[in-house]
Amino acid sequence: MPEEDLIELKFRLYDGSDIGPFQYSPASTIGTVKERIVAEWPKDKKIVPNSANDIKLINAGKILENSKTVGQCRIPFGELPEAAFTMHVVVQQSVAKTKTEKKVDEIPRKQMCQCTIL
Repeated sequence: MPEEDLIELKFRLYDGSDIGPFQYSPASTIGTVKERIVAEWPKDKKIVPNSANDIKLINAGKILENSKTVGQCRIPFGELPEAAFTMHVVVQQSVAKTKTEKKVDEIPRKQMCQCTIL
């Protein structure tokens, strides 16, 4: 694939630092991009994603779907041949919903007496 067809992306983290830039084919999926971000994640950060599912990519104010391609998500800004597109990375740890729901269900409900004064 000719190098001119590749899209250069860099990723802005929560603390303002960047990962990249990396070059991707327009046919690469966002899921593949997220996997590379997890692999390239700096080891010295306090918040670290466990998997690609823990990451949300935001471009032009929209959260990108894993099934979309990089070419579909790129917003045309005119002819910017040497510019890298910056996407924001949000880490949102997966929370096991079954555990929290189970805690609510396990709380014993007490029968209470209520008085009402009229």
